[in-house]
Amino acid sequence: MAAGRVTDECAVAVAAERLWKAALADQEHAVLPKACAGYIESVEVEGDGGLGTVTTMRLNPAVGGAAAFRSRLLARDAAARVVRSEVLEGGEVSARLRSQVTEVGVEPAGDGASVLKIAVEYETRDGAPLPPEDQAKLTQGYIGLIKKVEEYLVAHPEEFA
Repeated sequence: MAAGRVTDECAVAVAAERLWKAALADQEHAVLPKACAGYIESVEVEGDGGLGTVTTMRLNPAVGGAAAFRSRLLARDAAARVVRSEVLEGGEVSARLRSQVTEVGVEPAGDGASVLKIAVEYETRDGAPLPPEDQAKLTQGYIGLIKKVEEYLVAHPEEFA
C-alpha cells in the first residue's frame, strides 16, 4: 500500500482565536452553514463532541460531487488550536483511499491574522501513489471552507469576537 503525507497552509485575515472558535473548536461547526450558504446544507453530530464523535457535513446537491463528508474526531488540542480527524466518507479522492487522517491547526500571524496549516496522511487502496493533482485536492477542500469562513467573519466582526 502506498502511503503519503500532504501539507498545505494559507494566510487568513482573522485572528487565530476567533477562527478557532468559529470553525474548529467544536464538532458542530455552527458557522459553516452560515458562512458556506448554498454549499453546506447542514452539520450533524453523532456523539458528545469528544473523541470518537462523528460529524457529517451534508452538501447542497447543486454543488455536485460527494453528497456528504463524514469524519471521526481523533484529537482536539485547544491550547495548540489543532484538530485531528479520520475521514470516513466524502470526496472523489477519498474513495480511492484505505485511510485518510487530517490535522488542521491555526496559528497566530500578527495583529488580526492567522495561518491555517493542514496535513493529510493517507494510504491508497491500490498501492499506487496519488498524483500531485489529487494530493492537492486533499487539502484544497479544507482551505476553500476556511476561506469562506474568513469572508463571513470579516463581514460579521461581532460574531465569535
